[in-house]
Amino acid sequence: MTASESDSAAYVAAVILLYVELPETPLSASLQDHRQARRWHEQSVSLQLVESALLLASLRRLVRPADLPPLSPIRSLAYFQPVIDELLAHPMPHNYLEYLRLKLNRMATKSSPAGVQKNTFSDDR
Repeated sequence: MTASESDSAAYVAAVILLYVELPETPLSASLQDHRQARRWHEQSVSLQLVESALLLASLRRLVRPADLPPLSPIRSLAYFQPVIDELLAHPMPHNYLEYLRLKLNRMATKSSPAGVQKNTFSDDR
């Protein structure tokens, strides 16, 4: 495996891990999800921007008014493409990713029954 292939594989693995840890996403990624992550790598979309997009879209779903009909679960990594495009056009402030991580962690913990949540956010990201 070349260094480029290794970089691509590490990027894809990181994106997939971020994706499946989110609330309302599948427990495992599909072949299409892996292809989407590879496309983002080929387009030089930074891992930080991908994480920001995933967290921002998830937060938007979680803070929807309770009186609106519930959204169906996210079934594809492609769901996040419009938010990637939005962040490419309008970058977030430098330290906003840390805020998104904190906010989503709090929201996921708050909305999960009996404190049980699908994801665990580590401090090493």
